[in-house]
Amino acid sequence: MTDSARDSTLVAPDAAQLLSILRDGVPRTRAQLAELTGLARSTIAVRIDGLTASGLVAPAGDDVSTGGRPPARIAFNPSSRIVIAIDLGATHGVVAIADLAGTILHSESRRILISDGPEAVLGWALTTASTLFSESNRPVGDLIGIGIGVPGPVEHSSGKPVNPPIMPGWDRFDIPAYVAKTFDVPVLVDNDVNLLALGEHATSWPDQSDLLFVKVATGIGAGIINGGRLQRGAQGSAGDLGHVRVPFGAETPSHGAQDADLEALASGPAIARMLTAAGIPATTSEDVVTLARTGNPTVLQAIRQAGRDLGEVVATCVNLLNPSVVVVGGSLSRVGEQLLAGVREVVYQRSTPLATQYLTITQSRAGETGGVLGAAIMVIQHALDPDAERHTPAPSRSLGR
Repeated sequence: MTDSARDSTLVAPDAAQLLSILRDGVPRTRAQLAELTGLARSTIAVRIDGLTASGLVAPAGDDVSTGGRPPARIAFNPSSRIVIAIDLGATHGVVAIADLAGTILHSESRRILISDGPEAVLGWALTTASTLFSESNRPVGDLIGIGIGVPGPVEHSSGKPVNPPIMPGWDRFDIPAYVAKTFDVPVLVDNDVNLLALGEHATSWPDQSDLLFVKVATGIGAGIINGGRLQRGAQGSAGDLGHVRVPFGAETPSHGAQDADLEALASGPAIARMLTAAGIPATTSEDVVTLARTGNPTVLQAIRQAGRDLGEVVATCVNLLNPSVVVVGGSLSRVGEQLLAGVREVVYQRSTPLATQYLTITQSRAGETGGVLGAAIMVIQHALDPDAERHTPAPSRSLGR
């Protein structure tokens, strides 16, 4: 971790425990915090004074008196700072402003082509972010960082995409340095599926510590929440399911090209190619979604088979990771029940009974803002939870040169 990245955290490590308790939004007295942490009240007082001075906590009225002066309560103040969150997909982009609770305050989206290259795409994103930030009427010092998701493998420690298959011109492009020419704040970059997993976990499954998010769109990938934390792996490439070979069994005869991987069989463009070969013209994931709504049996069967192929790989993930929830998201998840039915059909057959005993396989609920929410959460965790930084490679803060 660079010195500047370390300095970008807002919370001293000794105060992080108190803040993590208060971030649930429940106001508490100093006595209650002392009881929860086991710390002396004098220590609590010093640390609360520091958090109050930073604006991260604020007075929240008095508690009920049990005799004498009622004790004052303190609460987390999520409006004290903001983050910029950017979600870039193969064909879409979303830019948002969020507070420290991850609440989206302002957002704007549009269709983009990630293949237009980093300067064109990031140019739009930064112009949009500058406009939203200006309209928020917040001082520059309130912005604590920028989180960005891109649809390809990312070396999380540097924020650089590495050989991204659907992102021509982006390989090793220094996204943090480019963004820092406009915003002099820490810039964190991650694979979009990881951020979708963070967003889905925060909005829909906060009480589940083990979740697998599978994105099915132009490409296929997974975000892994294990023990309540996002798992990126050693270099940040954990969850790359798209290039895994589908383990065909006797009940699922081999189909497609001999060297076909999961992405070549179950992604939106792959299904579109199969439909086109069957005389139903289609090119993109959106075309497949539109065709699915017609109820055409050939289309529905192709989607169901894609679900089965996806299920063959997800079943192995379920055996290996034992998640309590598998969430299927991405543009292709909007085709309806057929895709999920195919996944469930195979996962419940192939995975062990213990792993599937209480397993939920469901569609994403976070919607269009799931990616920017995850990007915001990534920045918030980096700034407010120093302990989280010891569990993941530390993103650097790059300044414009």
